[in-house]
Amino acid sequence: MMMFYKNMKELALTLSIVFIGSVAFAQTINYNQLGGQDLTQRVNTITTAVPFLMISPDSRAAGSGDAGAASSPDANSIHWNTSKLAFSEKQLGVSFSYTPWLRALNIPDINLLYLSGYYNYPSLGTFTSSLRYFSLGDIVFTDINGNTIGQFKPNEFAFDAGFARKMSNVFGMGAAVRYVNSNLTNGTFVDGSATRPGRSVAVDISGTYRNDKIKINKRNAIFTSALSITNIGSKMSYSDNNNATNQGSFLPINMRIGLGLTVDMDEYNKISIIADINKLLVPTPPIYEVDPTTGSTISNASGGYVIAEGKDPNRSIASGIFGSFSDAPGGGTEELHEFNYATGLEYWYNDLFAVRAGYFYEHPTKGARQYITLGAGVKYNVLGLDFAYLIPTAQSNPLANTLRFSLSFDFDAFSAQNKESKRVD
Repeated sequence: MMMFYKNMKELALTLSIVFIGSVAFAQTINYNQLGGQDLTQRVNTITTAVPFLMISPDSRAAGSGDAGAASSPDANSIHWNTSKLAFSEKQLGVSFSYTPWLRALNIPDINLLYLSGYYNYPSLGTFTSSLRYFSLGDIVFTDINGNTIGQFKPNEFAFDAGFARKMSNVFGMGAAVRYVNSNLTNGTFVDGSATRPGRSVAVDISGTYRNDKIKINKRNAIFTSALSITNIGSKMSYSDNNNATNQGSFLPINMRIGLGLTVDMDEYNKISIIADINKLLVPTPPIYEVDPTTGSTISNASGGYVIAEGKDPNRSIASGIFGSFSDAPGGGTEELHEFNYATGLEYWYNDLFAVRAGYFYEHPTKGARQYITLGAGVKYNVLGLDFAYLIPTAQSNPLANTLRFSLSFDFDAFSAQNKESKRVD
């Protein structure tokens, strides 16, 4: 069992290094042997550096199908949509979340930790920040002969700082800056080349429309729509051995469109329906020409590879973002497959107890993440506790059958409680 445990973690690390350092080689398909195959039915998953930035960090959104762009503002908003904090009615909030990883494989030391919070300064705006830490546990590195050459704890972290402000009574904007550090190898040589931590700086931009003056069947309701583009930043590289076929990997630049509707059913009960649409704004891997006699990828004059279908993924950040809507080898149909969908339902009783459910869908050719989520939350005075549970419906998932939780602190309630105590005294 210990050997299996060790090998699984080494496999996870190896896959991370391969995906991050060699994206250009992921689709070396012999175009001459496709034989008229429908390109839109071919698995063509988009890979990026530091995918941990896309993991849902908090249990509230995780229990709602990983939808969070248009939900009510909370301490974790900077991950989903910084701008919705412009509508926060509370002054200060802090949250801590813990997400275990690969527990179904009996691996106890891979996890994601997330600390976030905000401060609302009424006449200026809302300041927010977060720290995300992803640990891959203890890894034993070996050479080609299986000899141990070292032991290391690979880890990744990101630190964010953001600001949100109302531009009108119904519209707010937000921005955040993010520093990312990914240390997967501790300088270990891979294929004869020295490695180093990958580092990058990225920004988020977002906008939220929120109308709390509408009525549905004579009941008070809030409609929210949002657009958030996250992780716009420089490419990340884990070595200095870059060339025409490997110019660093894109960050997971993501566009998130959110819709939300909250209805007060009566004095004690309210229900929210939310939905997110996501798309990675990075190049889709093309199909490369392969020499049928040697089976090797055909090189071009510039040192890159000959592309049979699609576009060269080694391009600038701006070109990658705008070109991501028209570069799939399978054309418009494949581009539509690159959108994934998250929907969630949240019910609150008297702002004390919440029940959540949701569903996430990703096309089978683009990763096949499809799962149901369940969640619950309770509030007691200044303390809030949220839980989330994931049930895969299409394939295994690193979070399958895993309970994760978030702990939040409502300092406004704490202040109100102190004032009430002083008044009674």
